Amino acid sequence: MLSRDLLTVAFYAKVLSGGRRPSFLMKRYKQYTPSEKRPKANHQIKALELQVIDSTGANLGVMKTFEAIALAQEQGLDLIEIGPTAKPPIAKILDFGKYMYQKEKKKDAGHKGKQASQEVKTVKIGFRTDGHDLGVRASQVDKFLKKGHKVIISLILRGREKAMAHLGQEKLKKFQEFIQEAFEVESPIKRFPMGFTLTVKPAKK
Repeated sequence: MLSRDLLTVAFYAKVLSGGRRPSFLMKRYKQYTPSEKRPKANHQIKALELQVIDSTGANLGVMKTFEAIALAQEQGLDLIEIGPTAKPPIAKILDFGKYMYQKEKKKDAGHKGKQASQEVKTVKIGFRTDGHDLGVRASQVDKFLKKGHKVIISLILRGREKAMAHLGQEKLKKFQEFIQEAFEVESPIKRFPMGFTLTVKPAKK
């Protein structure tokens, strides 16, 4: 917080400079630049209408936000606001976990070569997925790891399941025991609007 004396000096300095903020204050304010925020997704989006792009890149035109969210959820995906300043804002139907992962990786532009050929795969499990089906999903993860790919494992929570999120998180932890291929956790379990994600990669040999 600026002291009362400094605010008084700032006021008169602003008057004398013709309404412009004095340079000594501009330097001080630059220290408080906000960090980049995570994009709004699903019911976090405030706009009533959006220009919607589907997961294949096709433009679906302007839609009511609640209709676009319903469409995304029917596909087991999320509605992510990627152009909040546009009129109307632009949103895309994507997997939120995969979108954030790829966005973070773009910041690390230094690592190319071997990583350039490495793909990011997604395997989804549900809150009620159990027994044989968990084994099937785990075998998919094994196949991707064996080929050298990273895998984002998403646990989807629907409706009342969101009230038991802690059980979903435990299920995702337990799912790791079904994976036979050697792996490392690249990104630990994180919460996202529709559940949890976990990112694994092949273990170093």
